[in-house]
Amino acid sequence: MSRPQTLNDWQALAARLTTTLNDRAFINDEFVAAVSGETFETINPATGEVLAHVASCDKADAEIAIRHARAAFKSGVWSRMPPGERKRVLLKLADLLEANQDELALLDTLDMGKPVTSALDDMAGAIGSLRHQAESIDKLYGEVAPTGQHALGMVLREPLGVVASIVPWNFPMMMTAWKIAPALAAGNSVILKPSEKSPLSALRLAELAREAGIPQGVFQVLPGFGHTVGRALALSMEVECLAFTGSTAVGKQLMQYAGQSNLKRVYLECGGKSPNIVFADCANLDRVAESAAAAIFYNQGEVCIAGSRLLVEHSIREVFVEKVVAAAERMQPGNPLDPKSFMGAMVDKAQYERVMGYIRQGVEEGAALRAGGEEVAGPGLFIRPVVFDGVVPTMTIGCEEIFGPVLSVFGFETEEEALVLANDSDFGLAAGLWSQDIDRIMRMTHQLESGQVFVNNWAGGDQTMPFGGVKQSGNGRDKSHHSLAEYTQLKSVWISLS
Repeated sequence: MSRPQTLNDWQALAARLTTTLNDRAFINDEFVAAVSGETFETINPATGEVLAHVASCDKADAEIAIRHARAAFKSGVWSRMPPGERKRVLLKLADLLEANQDELALLDTLDMGKPVTSALDDMAGAIGSLRHQAESIDKLYGEVAPTGQHALGMVLREPLGVVASIVPWNFPMMMTAWKIAPALAAGNSVILKPSEKSPLSALRLAELAREAGIPQGVFQVLPGFGHTVGRALALSMEVECLAFTGSTAVGKQLMQYAGQSNLKRVYLECGGKSPNIVFADCANLDRVAESAAAAIFYNQGEVCIAGSRLLVEHSIREVFVEKVVAAAERMQPGNPLDPKSFMGAMVDKAQYERVMGYIRQGVEEGAALRAGGEEVAGPGLFIRPVVFDGVVPTMTIGCEEIFGPVLSVFGFETEEEALVLANDSDFGLAAGLWSQDIDRIMRMTHQLESGQVFVNNWAGGDQTMPFGGVKQSGNGRDKSHHSLAEYTQLKSVWISLS
């Protein structure tokens, strides 16, 4: 079947899809109701329509899933499966994702309001992650220590055990794949807790995982809330690793839970307030302005690495901001099912009100509103792109993560001033740098306090590059062989030789 091409095509597919939604938890290879019988609504934020009443898991469900996950791990059905066999199963899962990518992308669009074209991009990332990690399984070797002839020293890599993956709602399928692909590739049992704001694609993924041949108990999905089932997973003495993408506040709480329980490993990818630095010598101001606008307005600004702080050299500031405003006018929200829409709806009413509150606060604190700010009439939760100029670090919009389509523009005179502004943040997830001066690029790349630096681009990279931050943006890394290593532990073996 060919991919839907028009708004009508996607609406027709959505009408068929919403009659067959899976709304139950996936535990030990079966789809089941929550032990409590409780459910929660998942709502299409573009229309206000209730899509499904999804099983709301809690501690009892977590304990059952953990028991099955541990039993599967101990049995060796997956953990001791030859790497080439695990690779075959995960590649089959990637093929199934590819065959069903339109449906999976549409589920995320309906669930959290992102444009379907953005959701399709996410699917490419999810499929790529599964294939990359699967292909890495049988290509990473252990070590033999340089001991001399009296002994043999070996360093082995072994899976951890039970891994709980807690993923966000803004890139549901892609972030899920970034977490579960390396964990499964390494031989762990994985329990996935999708966001209560976007659970539907994770439950469809469970069906595909079973079809691919992932053994019983090795991959399970527990929909529900962070303070219930998420907390139970984090406090469990039987979970060896917690992988999380979300807010810094929740990340800190999860680290406390790890300390209160079994000192489980905690890998965090948290918030950001990323600087995007534009020097006067950058090439093609029109292209850079378009990229700077997309860096914050893509996915409605609901992006952890969004370039929300735009730092512009004063000599080009006025003309550059005008170009950014013009680009913003071309990036207006629309029906998420329309392939022509650049932006969609905010994920829910709470996030919508949060962003609108920040916009009002920016005006009250004296920032110059250059674009957007008005509410969009209608049932959907849409916000137009917002550009604030004249922002200083003491303003709330200049230092707090908004997670919406709100750009704060700062000015600077010198490279040193730009560095001070860029690093003046609790976060350190990403940074952008636009310049043609290679000496400046190398100096600043080393001095920017960020886990990722994008030079003359924004959000560049592929599966070979690790993704993660420093400071209060977290400590984990997704993608690349570095993430695969996070889901293993080292075992030293010393053999005396006579």
